Amino acid sequence: MLNIIRVTSDEQFNEVGASIIASLLQTNPRANLGLATGSTPVGVYNKLVELYKEGSVSFAQAHSYNLDEYIGLPSDHPESYRRFMNDKLFNHVDINLENTHVPSGSKEHPEQAAKEYNQLLDAAGQIDLQILGLGHNGHIGFNEPATELHAATHVVELEEDTRQANARFFDHIDQVPTHAVTMGMGSILKSKQIVLLAKGESKAEILARALMGPLTTQCPASMLQTHPNVVVIVDQAAGELLK
Repeated sequence: MLNIIRVTSDEQFNEVGASIIASLLQTNPRANLGLATGSTPVGVYNKLVELYKEGSVSFAQAHSYNLDEYIGLPSDHPESYRRFMNDKLFNHVDINLENTHVPSGSKEHPEQAAKEYNQLLDAAGQIDLQILGLGHNGHIGFNEPATELHAATHVVELEEDTRQANARFFDHIDQVPTHAVTMGMGSILKSKQIVLLAKGESKAEILARALMGPLTTQCPASMLQTHPNVVVIVDQAAGELLK
């Protein structure tokens, strides 16, 4: 079931996203949160920090599991997703860092890191709320368009379009990693609830394909149509092609 929430401003976008997460933590303080990186959720995380400082929400008993991580970047690299989460959220709220989990991209054997992360997810049980962004080619996490999709955490070679989209965070395209470790589609779709965040005109066409087009591995986000509880938060530009 898709529940599309249309917003008219960045402030409203961030408030709606943060309120969904905060409401879950208020009713289930020990919730398992599936978190995403990228520019779209930053405002949501900023709003969550505000709510924490106001005393409206606590992360003290929560656990978090991030979708993905670049391969080849140490955890303290400025563009690693571990560093991103620490800087944007974890260091500003009361979450126990030992309860925050991001796939390892710095291990010598990435395939083993993927296996270990999958075991961690299995031990955690079901993700209560999974936050997702949407790639311009329809990827979620780093599950890229392909002839088949992986269910479990795995190593993936990044599409050139994906690397180009992320190059703005690096000094040069050559510095953008070519591979990543990502949670698989099976793990994502096992979540109790999914919140998909999409902003901007550049996401309008792929969002329409994902939500209204055919189910296809060439648009991994289309698999969200099979999930029973998906909330889609869109601004006017991203939602312009949705019925």
